[in-house]
Amino acid sequence: MITGDAAYIKKINRSLIIREIVKEGMISRADLSKVTALTRATISAQVADLLEDGLIIETHLEHYSVGRKPIMLSLNGQAGYALGIDLDYGQITFTLSNLLGHPISSSSIEISTTEYSEILPLLLAEIKQYKANYSESRYGIVGIVIAIHGLVAKDEIIHYVPRLHWNDINLKGDLEKQIDIPLYIENNANLSSFAERVFFHHETDNLLSASLYSGIGLGMMMNNEFFRGHDGFAGEAGHMIIVPEGRPCNCGNKGCWEKYSSESRIFEYLTETRGIKNLTYDQIQKWLDEGDQEVHDMMEKFIYYLAIGLNNMINMYNPEVLVLDSELLRMYPDALAKIKEKLNSSISHYRELSLSMIGKKSCVLGACALAIKHFLEVPMLNLAFDQQATIIESAHIQ
Repeated sequence: MITGDAAYIKKINRSLIIREIVKEGMISRADLSKVTALTRATISAQVADLLEDGLIIETHLEHYSVGRKPIMLSLNGQAGYALGIDLDYGQITFTLSNLLGHPISSSSIEISTTEYSEILPLLLAEIKQYKANYSESRYGIVGIVIAIHGLVAKDEIIHYVPRLHWNDINLKGDLEKQIDIPLYIENNANLSSFAERVFFHHETDNLLSASLYSGIGLGMMMNNEFFRGHDGFAGEAGHMIIVPEGRPCNCGNKGCWEKYSSESRIFEYLTETRGIKNLTYDQIQKWLDEGDQEVHDMMEKFIYYLAIGLNNMINMYNPEVLVLDSELLRMYPDALAKIKEKLNSSISHYRELSLSMIGKKSCVLGACALAIKHFLEVPMLNLAFDQQATIIESAHIQ
């Protein structure tokens, strides 16, 4: 026998048990043995270790009508916390969740700089404050995941962030010099797709999630793993050309998908043509409710070009589920039905098309979930989305 085999098998069994406990929410030792096909002796030994480690807790099931009340096992959500950070142009958002993925605290910093040398100390200061505030739990902050709105290589080097004008930045390395917490750097669209998989679409292994806000970000989960491509830059679908020689894009090409079917395009056009600064969703909703023909026509064009790009994505990746994250689509009557009508190719196959139930928070909640996954060392998480969670929020300007 190779040295370490027993330890490796024990680790695999531990991961399997934790995953089932998280998936079920509450489960007995007997049912754990059934669903994992592990012996009761193995379950008992592993559960004893997990209880001693403070990762799980026991609960007596009430109102059990026949026989002895079973002792149920569940994850100890308060044993530690995950910190998700959304590093975007003009703002950094910090969200802290417990080990069940329920957000408990959120703060944001408005920033007027794009200089890396100025943003790095801001990140360090906030992370250190979170670490100090939550150090009394068993494991403190178990992991930090930072969402980047740009290209992140497989080695977690930030290759390019268009709006911040960052090139080849080693944020992970710079933070790890002063932060002794496991830390990961990931593309924001990937984290949004991860959140959709973890919190809602538990039964799918292949999912695409398209965020349509400032551009078009495409997160791809294939066989429950991020689809990254050779260098880690896969998913830049927003720069797929759908109108040859069309509108110029910052990437250097013309006719990119996001120049026709991202919310920023509609906001930019209406801000310019109607002379309204700081245009809001409420104002667009008002125009829609009033039957403003120009705004309705813009939304129809928005959907038209969106469907062209989605059809290409479906044909290329054959996803089981596609999730669209757009506040404008949530506002516009029958938007999803209108999109589906245009996805009628006889060779396009997908099972479900839906609008995100998480919205703009999917990125940062996906970051928290990924930190939890790494800490628990499980292949995938199935968590419940807590819509009623009370979150302490704060904001300040730097």
